[in-house]
Amino acid sequence: MKRRKAIGRIVLIGGATVTAYSGYKWYDLKKTPDLVYLDQQRNLIADLADAIIPATDTPGAKEAGVGDFIIMMIKDCTDIKSQNKFIGGLKDLEHYCIAAFNKPFGQCNENEKQLVLTLFEERGKNFKGILGKAQNRFLGKSFFTTLKEYTVEGYCTSEMGATRGLAYIHIPGKYLGCIPMQPGQKVWATK
Repeated sequence: MKRRKAIGRIVLIGGATVTAYSGYKWYDLKKTPDLVYLDQQRNLIADLADAIIPATDTPGAKEAGVGDFIIMMIKDCTDIKSQNKFIGGLKDLEHYCIAAFNKPFGQCNENEKQLVLTLFEERGKNFKGILGKAQNRFLGKSFFTTLKEYTVEGYCTSEMGATRGLAYIHIPGKYLGCIPMQPGQKVWATK
């Protein structure tokens, strides 16, 4: 009899622990996002975007003003779960850089920045197939997924990115449905 009671209590404590942890995680995703913190991290977000699309012979994401675009999109167009995941990801990234390199992300060299971005990309990978879609729907998109999507969207829709980073013709000529690209040709900014 005593063995059954002990096993029952272990199962009860384990179930209560899992339920409490799940409830905490659910609350963490549904709480009101700290948008003031997001505004304070304007430079960090611009540095992250610039690490994804750096300046080469074309302007980088920082020059194109992608950091402000990301903040605007997070505030106005992102669901609460993804907002909380993004803000939590920014905090985790700050703590990781301080712990690993003893300096903030903006002061890291290019190799350290790429190491950090690779680590956070691996952390934010979803499951494959239908499980990944369900994960995005119920738990929100990961920090790095949101960062990448908004960085590319902000760069390609900015004037500087569309005109100097991509091929752009303000007034296109006749429609040609299929044209082979030339070696070294830029991607078109217009469809």
